[in-house]
Amino acid sequence: MNSLGLDKQPKDTRIVVAMSGGVDSSVTAAWLVEQGYDVVGITLQLYDHGAAVGRKGACCAGQDIYDASRVAEKLGMPHYVLDYENRFREEVMQAFADSYVRGETPVPCVLCNRTVKFRDLLATARDLGADALATGHYVRRRVGPDGPELLRGADPARDQSYFLFGTTRDQLELLRFPLGDLGKDETRAMARRFDLPVASKPDSQDICFVPDGDYASVVEKLRPEAAEPGEIVHADGSVLGRHQGIIHFTVGQRRGLGIGGRREDQDSEPLFVLKLDPQRRQVVVGPRTLLGQSLVELREINWLSTMPPSPGGERVMVRLRSTQALAPATLFAEGGTGRIVLDQPQAGVSPGQACVFYDFARGERVLGGGWIRRRDVIADASAAA
Repeated sequence: MNSLGLDKQPKDTRIVVAMSGGVDSSVTAAWLVEQGYDVVGITLQLYDHGAAVGRKGACCAGQDIYDASRVAEKLGMPHYVLDYENRFREEVMQAFADSYVRGETPVPCVLCNRTVKFRDLLATARDLGADALATGHYVRRRVGPDGPELLRGADPARDQSYFLFGTTRDQLELLRFPLGDLGKDETRAMARRFDLPVASKPDSQDICFVPDGDYASVVEKLRPEAAEPGEIVHADGSVLGRHQGIIHFTVGQRRGLGIGGRREDQDSEPLFVLKLDPQRRQVVVGPRTLLGQSLVELREINWLSTMPPSPGGERVMVRLRSTQALAPATLFAEGGTGRIVLDQPQAGVSPGQACVFYDFARGERVLGGGWIRRRDVIADASAAA
């Protein structure tokens, strides 16, 4: 049994490494080469190569493709660049824009991982005769009684399990995450030891195709109708002002509302975005006390455990945003839909974000997750029926 849990000598084990051109995937490749594996690097070109050159903080762009090729050359390993631009635009960027049009706050990194990075790249790895696909994600994989399991990264500050909830059991059979037990400082130390040309390269942004964090401009180019102006309305129904498109707002937002942050006629507490209504083109705001939510409706649930959720409710720990702490809850799920009942109300529950489930005892194992649905849409649909 080799260090990746495969019953072969490393020299007889072919590993495809997803190389983004960053430090993490480069160290992954270098470590595997050092171990004596037959390593092949693959970099995905995901969006316009020329426009991306020179952009800082992006992945899978022109400079990053060049950096990945430099690392592969230093390591003496084959390296290929695959043009996935069309499928990335269709399955990630278009879905990102559509989600904003629906008044949601999407997580495109999850879509990218579950489609072009895992589904399509795993198929390519199999075509190349690979025994495994390795990535630089800070998550862990272990083999349990019923097969491979996905765990949070050992370093809580670097854990990326939230973004991988859409991974399937079949994909976990082939996936490996060599950095899961490390912290970022340890990874950078390894990069310096391997004398990699990217050892001092800054970390990439979460959303690679959004220049300068200006989500609204990207959505407006893809869906011009999303920038239609409308009203900013208080939860009591009073109109407080105007906005230039709901794509400029997200649930839980306080700053940048364009109305001074408080009602002019009252010495009231600060206002937050409570809801986005794309049909009425309204941004609904109110005090923080109204942000709390105990019931979270979910769609497209992906369940990783071989044991289905208990029909009477499964106790889990959940993460409602990538940076939020774990919270205790009960999951009620059937098929691809369900709901989470939180032990304590959580603020800023936003449609379009992911709700990821972890085991209740330790909050370590990823059990799955789903997409948060708009409750007003569900209520409207039920009323119509």
